[in-house]
Amino acid sequence: MKRALGMDYAEFERSPITFDYEAMMDAHGYSLEDITRIQTKAGVGNTPLLELRNLTDLVRSYAEPGHGARIFVKDEAANMAGSFKDRRASVSIHAAKEKGYAGVIAATSGNYGAAVSSQAARASLMCIICQEAFDSRHVGQPEIIEKSRICEAFGAEVVQMTVGPELFSHMLELLDETGYFAASLYSSFGISGIETLGAEIAREMTALTGAAPTVVVVTHAGGGNTTGTARGLKGAGATSTQIVGASVDLSGLHMASDSDFNRKSFTTGHTGFGVPFATWPDRADVPRNAARALRYMDRYLTVSQGEVFYVTEAMAKLEGLERGPSGNTSMAAAMSLARDLPGDATVVVQETEYTGAGKHHWAQLNFARANGVEVRAGDPADNVPGKSIIIPQRPEQIRAKDSDIAKMRRSYIRNALQHAGEGYLPTDEDVAFLAADTNSTPETVEKTLAALKEA
Repeated sequence: MKRALGMDYAEFERSPITFDYEAMMDAHGYSLEDITRIQTKAGVGNTPLLELRNLTDLVRSYAEPGHGARIFVKDEAANMAGSFKDRRASVSIHAAKEKGYAGVIAATSGNYGAAVSSQAARASLMCIICQEAFDSRHVGQPEIIEKSRICEAFGAEVVQMTVGPELFSHMLELLDETGYFAASLYSSFGISGIETLGAEIAREMTALTGAAPTVVVVTHAGGGNTTGTARGLKGAGATSTQIVGASVDLSGLHMASDSDFNRKSFTTGHTGFGVPFATWPDRADVPRNAARALRYMDRYLTVSQGEVFYVTEAMAKLEGLERGPSGNTSMAAAMSLARDLPGDATVVVQETEYTGAGKHHWAQLNFARANGVEVRAGDPADNVPGKSIIIPQRPEQIRAKDSDIAKMRRSYIRNALQHAGEGYLPTDEDVAFLAADTNSTPETVEKTLAALKEA
């Protein structure tokens, strides 16, 4: 990574637990103004912010009197390759071009591959996308196959592999062989690129409503979306805005399981990534992950698969926005939140994604049926990941559930201790770092450390 990114992560290390996060984030040398200029030139950013009046009216129709917050969405499908990940890719591709690399490599099965491929084409750079595409039968989800298609359409070479642990390791092998730039999802280049999204939301909501948003809901998977958006909001002065992560509940399914791989109907934005990456972000392809969701999340909500598919249809029929289900994970959570907030509050869903072909929700539901998953209308509380997708019969059945962030913080601290090594005693600097990295306090960290020691 030192060779493939031009960054020496050892410079930031302070102890087996602590590293200088802000110094790492600043190490690429680009200011937010620089990144805005880079993205404007790349055809990225300044996407529409839309008020969803019909969806708001729907929520108010079953909310308590005086309740039902105004719902807005940042339409990131307007970016070059159709998602917010164009923001991540644009900075990495600019850096690769500026540093003189001949090409770029990224490991992803999702929208990021399309974004990297698109930006690499604009910069006349070679591009390789490593993609976890199939189970052992060489059967792939239609959404993932569609991602392969669009990457190849942009001229990238797509290296497909079956589900398992080799995605990042094969990327590293290719970096060694080619000498290309590592367009990692988790480097400071990529995460800084998302900060413009948060800054735009703060600025545009203030212009539209006179204040920063009450709540911003972020679809949470690997943590980059949450981290970058929150940093941009805070940097633009929206310090009182509540940051809410949202994931599809896929509890019980293992993302590296061959048998579970095609029994999930979402390739991202689910708890199979959201929980592991929040509780230990440094499981990525870089030594220290710039995406650190627990630093910024005030709440973490989960919704069912059926609720997301319902909201995807509602968005199309009520607002004329046919968008991919992944971004609508946040929209389902936003409808649940808006119901309980006062009518003068504002809720912003900070991204959408393009849809079509295999990414369309009908294709995903048909694939679920083909893999023995029951799909029917009913009470979404009866949804069982990998076995049934229950689509609500009425919008008032959409109810997001709070995840236990305190428990996730404990898991993160336990993981940090385990990676530090047996017998390591955290210092005061470590305690301060853990408090910042879990969005808690030194006192909370001290209590957690004491409880873990007793256990």
